[in-house]
Amino acid sequence: MRIEDLKPAEGSKKKCKRVGRGVGSGHGKTSCKGHKGQKARSGGGKGAGFEGGQMPLQRRLPKRGFRNYPFSREYAVINLRDISKINDVDIITPEVLVQRGMVRNTKDGLKILSEGEITRAITIKAHAFSSAAVDKITKAGGKTEVI
Repeated sequence: MRIEDLKPAEGSKKKCKRVGRGVGSGHGKTSCKGHKGQKARSGGGKGAGFEGGQMPLQRRLPKRGFRNYPFSREYAVINLRDISKINDVDIITPEVLVQRGMVRNTKDGLKILSEGEITRAITIKAHAFSSAAVDKITKAGGKTEVI
């Protein structure tokens, strides 16, 4: 088999419809658009969300809340049950977790959540902690440090 012998699968290639090329083609004169009117014009048709002239749904519903874009923080999160699997390190930092593949990247920081239990005393350095996570870490004899 050579490259010039390759052909597309049967039925995968269609000829494009050439419109406006004379009456004999069957697609001449009005170019398959019928006679006059909004739909026959260039750019014709109603936009998405048009409801026949009544007030569209997206304008009838009230606006609520806000997004705090410039100041919002998106933390990479990890639970205590995942941290408790690390046995050979006593000081856990975001770099250690990234190095071990437990967190992909720390985006705007790392937040420690409280799901799971921790049994040994370790020091955890992170950008944020949930209050329940702080309680569990201090009960186990460990320390929390906000970076």
